[in-house]
Amino acid sequence: MTLLYIIVFCLLGGFLSVLAASTFLLINQKTRTRILPHLVSFAIGSLLGAAFLGLLPHALESPYVTDAHDITLAVLIGLLSFFILEKMVLWRHCHSHECEVHGDDEHSHREHAAPAATLVIVGDSIHNFVDGVLIAAAFLTDINLGIVTALAVAAHEIPQEVGDFVILLNSGFSRSKALLFNLLTTLGTVVGGVLAYFTLQQIEPLIPYVLAVAASSFIYIAVADLIPSLHKRTHLMATFQQSGLIVSGVLLIYLAHSLLH
Repeated sequence: MTLLYIIVFCLLGGFLSVLAASTFLLINQKTRTRILPHLVSFAIGSLLGAAFLGLLPHALESPYVTDAHDITLAVLIGLLSFFILEKMVLWRHCHSHECEVHGDDEHSHREHAAPAATLVIVGDSIHNFVDGVLIAAAFLTDINLGIVTALAVAAHEIPQEVGDFVILLNSGFSRSKALLFNLLTTLGTVVGGVLAYFTLQQIEPLIPYVLAVAASSFIYIAVADLIPSLHKRTHLMATFQQSGLIVSGVLLIYLAHSLLH
């Protein structure tokens, strides 16, 4: 049953996020520009909620952990590792076509179209594989934690997939081809989940440290990638909206975790 849960939630989160993102692109550009920051704000809350209310407490409560410093060290190593991966341009999450990696003018789009498309496909596949490992580790610890983790992954995948779609379309992909490639990259989540299910059962004492790395990835994405994009809107009403949606994301994870228990 645990393996079935892992496969179902890996598929569900991936496919729903891609379909939601592709549907989102049917909305006119002006409306998308207005709505996307709200999705990002909500994703920040769900990621931080899953990290601090779900993953880290379970990691610290594991019978295999005798010193809390080991878990906090794993979180620190995870944060530094994700920073290095992003510097290597393997873990880039642009949530619009206007960013440092992909450029913001027509000449830049033409010049970097093919490399950007390849980077999105390869990088997204690696990212989804890692997500699958993290989801599997959560399910192997506790079914409820697995569901909460999968929800948080799906929440932050939607704004990311919107950015990926924009890049692929700007690179010359048709809408159907962009959808196909994004759906194929989601299979990396299932591959990562299944491999982790069989591997982590043989090295069960490592599961709390995988949970710590999962928490660090959620924290890094929220703090280093998503939050800076919100600083573009500095007026007071935007700040209230962003704060409210971040709190809503945290509350969703809190309520889901509480109700499932």
